Amino acid sequence: MAPVLRFRRMCVEPVKFSLGVGAEALINSNNKDQHLSSAAAAADLSSRDGKKERRKAGKEWRCVDWCCWMIGCTCTTWWLLLLLFNSLPASLPGFPLPEPPGVKLKREGLKPLHPVVLIPGIVTGGLELWEGRPCADGLFRKRLWAGSFTEIFKRPLCWLEHMSLDNETGLDPPGIRVRAVPGLVAADYFAPGYFVWAVLIENLARIGYEGKNMHMTAYDWRLSFQNTEVRDQSLSRLKSKIELMVKTNNNKRVVVVPHSMGVLYFLHFLKWVEAPPPIGGGGGPGWCAKHIKAIMNIGPTFLGVPKVVSGIFSAEAKDVAFARAMAPGVLDYDILGLQTLEHVMRVVRTWDSIMSLLPKGGEAIWGNLDWSPEEGYNCDTMKKHLKGSLREEFGPTNSSDGKLGFRVEETVHYGRLISFGKTASQLPSSELLTVNYEELSQAGAARKTKSSCGEIWTEYDEIDRESIRAVAEKKVYTARTILDLLRFVAPKTMRRADAHFSHGIADNLDEPKYSHYKYWSNPLETKLPDAPDMEIYSLYGVGIPTERSYVYKLSPSDRCKSIPFRIDSSADGSDSGCLKSGVYFVDGDESVPVLSAGFMCAKGWRGRTRFNPSGMATFVREYRHKPPANLLEGRGLESGAHVDIMGNVALIEDIMRVAAGATGIELGGDRIYSDILKMSERIKIRL
Repeated sequence: MAPVLRFRRMCVEPVKFSLGVGAEALINSNNKDQHLSSAAAAADLSSRDGKKERRKAGKEWRCVDWCCWMIGCTCTTWWLLLLLFNSLPASLPGFPLPEPPGVKLKREGLKPLHPVVLIPGIVTGGLELWEGRPCADGLFRKRLWAGSFTEIFKRPLCWLEHMSLDNETGLDPPGIRVRAVPGLVAADYFAPGYFVWAVLIENLARIGYEGKNMHMTAYDWRLSFQNTEVRDQSLSRLKSKIELMVKTNNNKRVVVVPHSMGVLYFLHFLKWVEAPPPIGGGGGPGWCAKHIKAIMNIGPTFLGVPKVVSGIFSAEAKDVAFARAMAPGVLDYDILGLQTLEHVMRVVRTWDSIMSLLPKGGEAIWGNLDWSPEEGYNCDTMKKHLKGSLREEFGPTNSSDGKLGFRVEETVHYGRLISFGKTASQLPSSELLTVNYEELSQAGAARKTKSSCGEIWTEYDEIDRESIRAVAEKKVYTARTILDLLRFVAPKTMRRADAHFSHGIADNLDEPKYSHYKYWSNPLETKLPDAPDMEIYSLYGVGIPTERSYVYKLSPSDRCKSIPFRIDSSADGSDSGCLKSGVYFVDGDESVPVLSAGFMCAKGWRGRTRFNPSGMATFVREYRHKPPANLLEGRGLESGAHVDIMGNVALIEDIMRVAAGATGIELGGDRIYSDILKMSERIKIRL
């Protein structure tokens, strides 16, 4: 009615004429109705405007909206940059690309001499499906890992089910077979456009390497090292391949290049191949000396990785803590119900190989409540930049005595791998509450036999909440006590871990118990083979803040289906301190601290020691991290990051020269930028 009346007022001219009394009363009545209708129309319009304003006010972005927007922008930017990078010419005016090391060394006359064996680390090798559940129809021999990862988005729960191992045996679940992708394509690229081994392979090919003298070891990196032999005979196939390559290449010994966890895998192989059957390969005491020239370990994890502790404990590290700080609640069950971290924890705790990366050597290596080898490390970026500039001017040194360094006033207790609360991470040890593991064990015995949390649950849902609070109450955990803590919160995982791995220091390496395979991947509980002409290298990046220890807190949610502990991202130190968002940092390659990567070659194996009785030569080659100068450099030609270092020009040259016959002395011996020698001096273990 209101629109009609407005139309009449606009289009019809009023006409004046005299009316009778009755007619005039009728008109007055109509006018009154018109006014009432206009008032109603105005009220209706006002109501609509109010609703629009309320609707606009209600459209203010929530945390979830911001998170989705950020993810969308990040993905779009990444794909646009990838498209731009692939469409750019090989070089642009003013931005000439440096000559690939393979071209340079070929011009110098380098040719293939020693066969090369590449050993990928954890998560970088491809896995494909050979048998699966009905939900995986159409995926036969398709990559479930290290491919396009499209199946994660299409059928995430099915994908998680097929990536998990049996929680009791650590082998295949019934009806599922996932196997390693064979060949050089197994780990050349992790995902389209993201190289792992591709750059090294390409440069080796430039001087003449090919399939007959270059081999990529394919193994299922989820399994314990001995189980790769039990299920797939991976160790036997590697032994046969090395023997064949030596025989078909004029009896030239191989150069082995492991990366990350592949370093521990090959360390296990060195003992397995000489051990008698059925537990070993039966190669005998001289097999390694006959078949291996050098082992060039990239980003080695010899003594473990602290970030693995937080991964097992709460399925997070600094990146997850940062994401939680930027978008609180997005990863939590209470907000979206995705249970992302619970899914990750449930799957990862079935991968036994993860346990090989737990810190080794206990408090003697990693420090205790009051001491650690990295004491005095400075995290201030400006001072580090100055330090790097001065080093660049005066050059690297093989001695810690002449090094320029800066010291911070505040004391950081890196030996406290997990501290509940920032205060606990800094208190004197005399004021800390002790951990009573007898009480924890008794509480563990009273676990719930059945969980009421539905299908998606973790082992935390079998622990009563009082025990969880007891774990967190002003407690601090070191490299020695952290293993007991993990046995309490992840009993099934740690039972398998204790059967396949060991993390201590041997008192007497000649004891019969050390012939068991559980000790073979721990360099502190096993001897290197009797091969005095063999060389061992530690090649790793430095200059990147790397996770060392964590400040935790109880999760605000006390309900089941949730992880009760999380990194306290609100815990920060001073501007020049090493505590950022609940994580204490030290020097390393972003994943592996210098201590883990360098100690064995800098001291543990240096010269004739009880861990290296034949006195084989060891070399430490560090690569100072330098971010890419422009887009054309991709992930950096001088990167020291844990995976990006695989494209580091200096590292590639070192590997190629050794493969072509050079020795460590001819490379220049040690090249050290970090404080690894000073750290090693502080570690007092019997050698």
